[in-house]
Formats: sequence, C-alpha cells, structure tokens
Amino acid sequence: MKPYSEMRIATASDHAGYNLKLALINWLQEQGAEVFDFGCHSTESCDYPDFAHPMAAAVEKGDFDFGIAVCSTGNGITMTCNHHRGIRAALCWDVPLADFARRHNNANILGLPANYVSPDLALRITAQFLTTDFEGGRHQRRIDKIPV
Repeated sequence: MKPYSEMRIATASDHAGYNLKLALINWLQEQGAEVFDFGCHSTESCDYPDFAHPMAAAVEKGDFDFGIAVCSTGNGITMTCNHHRGIRAALCWDVPLADFARRHNNANILGLPANYVSPDLALRITAQFLTTDFEGGRHQRRIDKIPV
C-alpha cells in the first residue's frame, strides 16, 4: 500500500457527518495525505447526495485513490456512492469490517456512521481501510461480476 504521503483522498459528508469528517481530514493531512473535501462545509442541514455524487465520480474517474463518505448512519451517503459503476463503497463501523472491505471487496470508498462511531474509532477504521491491500485471486472474480 502507498504511504499516506502519496495518497490522494476525497471526502464528502452531510451536516451530521461534518465534524467527524473534519477530524479525519486533519488527521489525514497530519499523516501527509493530500485531501480534497467535496463538502459539505458546515453543520447546517443539507442533502448528502449533493456532495457524495461529485466525490464518487472523482474517485471513479481515478482522480483520487480513495474516498471517505460520512453521514449520520453512513447508509445514505454510502448508498449514493454505490450508484456509480466503478465504486465499491463499504459502510464500516468497526476495524475488522474495514479490513475485509479492502482485502476481499477492494472497496474504494469508506462509509462511516458519524452517530455510531467515536472519533478515535473512526480514525482506527480509516487507518485500517487505507493501509490494507486487496488480496485479489478469487475475490477479483467476484468483483468482476458486480458492474451491471
């Protein structure tokens, strides 16, 4: 896996995920990662698809290595990202889920539930996600069957 200093990471959130997203951005930048935030940019009520779609499109296009999507439950923003053909967004609320999402599913966007994980846990989940390599092999065969 690339070191953080060589990673380009896109982020997106809604108002409920805004503060957790900021904590993640700060931590990622401290690690040396290049981070671009697609929004939102406050805790004022907003609609997650407005930010998830542009972020997912940029990850799908290859402009970023990974994306991180945050909303209250993580469900809505992750579902939105998964409407993009080249995206495999995984909702993760624990470190082992992030590990499997990368190793077995080659997930390229991490979905986080801001209302259900602490900032410390979110950082550990993110670190696991970003530093775990895809195993390939039999898992690649399955991934090849996802796009429709």
